[in-house]
Amino acid sequence: SSSSRDEAVRERRAQVLSRGLPKQKPIEGVKQVVVLASGKGGVGKSTTAVNIALALAANDSKKEVGLLDADIYGPSIPKMMNLKGNPELTPKNLMRPLRNYGIACMSMGFLIEETAPVVWRGLMVMSAVEKLLRQVDWGQLDYLVIDMPPGTGDVQLSVSQNVPVAGAVIISTPQDVALLDARKGVEMFRKVHVPVLGLVQNMSVFQCPKCKHETHIFGADGVRDLAKTLGLDILGDIPLHVNIRETCDSGQPVVISQPQSDA
Repeated sequence: SSSSRDEAVRERRAQVLSRGLPKQKPIEGVKQVVVLASGKGGVGKSTTAVNIALALAANDSKKEVGLLDADIYGPSIPKMMNLKGNPELTPKNLMRPLRNYGIACMSMGFLIEETAPVVWRGLMVMSAVEKLLRQVDWGQLDYLVIDMPPGTGDVQLSVSQNVPVAGAVIISTPQDVALLDARKGVEMFRKVHVPVLGLVQNMSVFQCPKCKHETHIFGADGVRDLAKTLGLDILGDIPLHVNIRETCDSGQPVVISQPQSDA
């Protein structure tokens, strides 16, 4: 029948497509990989990634946590984690991550001058990401948090298809233009069979420090509505607070410097 022929064609097509996919290979010494993505830039993804990595370590002192900055063009983890310098090499020619606050960190920012732009094409970027994943002596990590660059392109596909990812967390502001890209990010991870753990609504509300009046600068509950539409959980609701920005800019993220604060 035509339906059975169509089914056979679909199976054959799936087999052919799967041949071109790389085989996923675990990162040596790493138990769980969690990726943080946004689709859109400027929504506080790196800030959230840094604080999530620190919170994972703070919640259980027995857990070893690593942080990988996969944003080759705009690495921000070195500044946020207050780290400078070049990684040392092991006898096996692997790079040793730089450490601060108990977190092992690796970033393109450690390999280039702070003000130098990375003017590379896609293949070079993917090669750099592969080196940051595989040619690093991560030791024994319970969690490796990967801060993804904006978009749904080469880096996202390369990480998702080459490494077994335990789950993805999507960061977005409630603003409509950010939600459009956040939705694309969710759909991309679903296409490559990476579980989406949930969404984080960032910069959700601003409270005036003097009169305590609350203003929804980027809109209200946009991420909550998107999560409901996609059948996903809301993992957190982060306010637009000056302390969160200031502490990351100074290299002392709020989870470490102000652990008892509301932020």
